Amino acid sequence: MEASFAQQYGIRLRAEEDMSWGEFTTLLSGIMPETPLGQIVTIRSENDKDMLKNFNAAQHKIRNEWRSRMNKMVASDKKEAAKQVANFQQAMKAVFSR
Repeated sequence: MEASFAQQYGIRLRAEEDMSWGEFTTLLSGIMPETPLGQIVTIRSENDKDMLKNFNAAQHKIRNEWRSRMNKMVASDKKEAAKQVANFQQAMKAVFSR
C-alpha cells in the first residue's frame, strides 16, 4: 500500500500527519493497476481462464492464497467477520484521521 501511494501520488503515508480518513479512502479507491497494490488486486480478482493460464507460479500462489482466505471467511461466523472488518476500519481511521 505504501509503495503504491508513493508511486502513484508521491505520498509517503508514514510522513502524512493530517490526511483525513475520507481522503485516504478516496485515494486508495483510485489506485491504478500499474502499482504494486493494483497488481495484487488484479491477480486476486482474475477469473478469465485464458488469463489464468498465463499466470506464473507466484501469481497463482497469490490468487490461491487469497481465494482460500476468502473461502474461510465466508464459512466463518458472519458476525465475527463483520466485527473484524469494523475493527480494521477503526484502526485505519485512527491512523489517518485528523
